[in-house]
Amino acid sequence: MTRAVLSLGSNMGDRRAHLELAVASLGRAVRAVSSIYRTPPWGGVAQDDFYNIVVLTEDDDVDAPGWLTRCHELEQVAGRQRDVRWGPRTLDADVITVEVHGHPVRSDDPELTLPHPRAAERAFVLIPWAEVDPTAELAGTGPIADLLDGLDRSGITRVGHVR
Repeated sequence: MTRAVLSLGSNMGDRRAHLELAVASLGRAVRAVSSIYRTPPWGGVAQDDFYNIVVLTEDDDVDAPGWLTRCHELEQVAGRQRDVRWGPRTLDADVITVEVHGHPVRSDDPELTLPHPRAAERAFVLIPWAEVDPTAELAGTGPIADLLDGLDRSGITRVGHVR
């Protein structure tokens, strides 16, 4: 059994619709979806606020690279353009963690580093993740509740749910 934590965000066009389409496209693999959180942009590029969610997924037929492929497919369906690093996007889909049979997958591959190398620094990932899995831990780093204690959460507000 393979489980993955995916972080999805959008700040262009109909943000909610982009997130809803991505969740629908994941189909039966979806186990839980957080609320939608409006979050300030991260990375220093001037742009609109994001809508962010975390999706817990599970699928017997998808390995760690397969989750990355699925994320790229979701971005393509949403019309994502990779013009500016950390710039505005219709959909940003990141693999945060992957577990196989309950064991965390670690990877130093530049295409898919696991766990996600900046997840512990991102309240926009940890807040929705804590909502759907309050006892979750980021492998090698610790409980996400503890990680949140040290992060700035200002500007992050719950704005609704994926339908």
